[in-house]
Amino acid sequence: MSGTLINFGTILIGGLVGLLLGSRLAERVKKTVISGLGLFTMVYGISLFITTSNSLIVLGSVLIGILLGEWWKIEDGLEHLATWLESKFNKGGQSDGKERFIKGFLTATLVFCIGPMAILGSIDNGLTGNIDTLVVKSILDGFAAMAFASSLGVGVLFSAFMVLIYQGSISLLASQVQSFATPVMMTELTATGGVLLVAIAVSSLLELRRIRTASFLPALVIAPLIVWVVSLIK
Repeated sequence: MSGTLINFGTILIGGLVGLLLGSRLAERVKKTVISGLGLFTMVYGISLFITTSNSLIVLGSVLIGILLGEWWKIEDGLEHLATWLESKFNKGGQSDGKERFIKGFLTATLVFCIGPMAILGSIDNGLTGNIDTLVVKSILDGFAAMAFASSLGVGVLFSAFMVLIYQGSISLLASQVQSFATPVMMTELTATGGVLLVAIAVSSLLELRRIRTASFLPALVIAPLIVWVVSLIK
């Protein structure tokens, strides 16, 4: 859990610095920063996807994940959570403050929680106490939180609590995860996470097309399950 706590702290600090900087940055600068983050997130997501050894597994995971995500209304649930947080902690904001808060919370939460470093780092921390991977992730997340918060506002800060819950849970369940997961499972999970990152870039950062990205989240669980089923068939 120590690595996750460090990650939690760097996101908060980075977010606070970003909020201070945000009031001093011109709107065009904020938009350019977000565009830069969007391009980086897209390229990084593509780099994760090309690690797959079977793109059909990724495709199946994404499609099944979307169906489950829409059935469970994950996107709506996270939006309701963000709306509740906004009503409690962001009172008296601008007329577009609610939408901005929700966008900042959802975008930052998905970016910080999706990816191999969050999963593998949390497993390593839980099993061995090694925090090296999460320290590197913490540094990256801190700078990302700074950039996000400067443009998307205070909602980004609350993503730190989702990271704390998500990564902390993986660390606590590390022994069970490690005993079940195989290298092939982790590869396909990573590749599927890459697709989700591209979706985040297209929808939230570059704003090219509205995508209910949170509904893709079950795909991260489906991917290793498909690998497991395929291994039984073989």
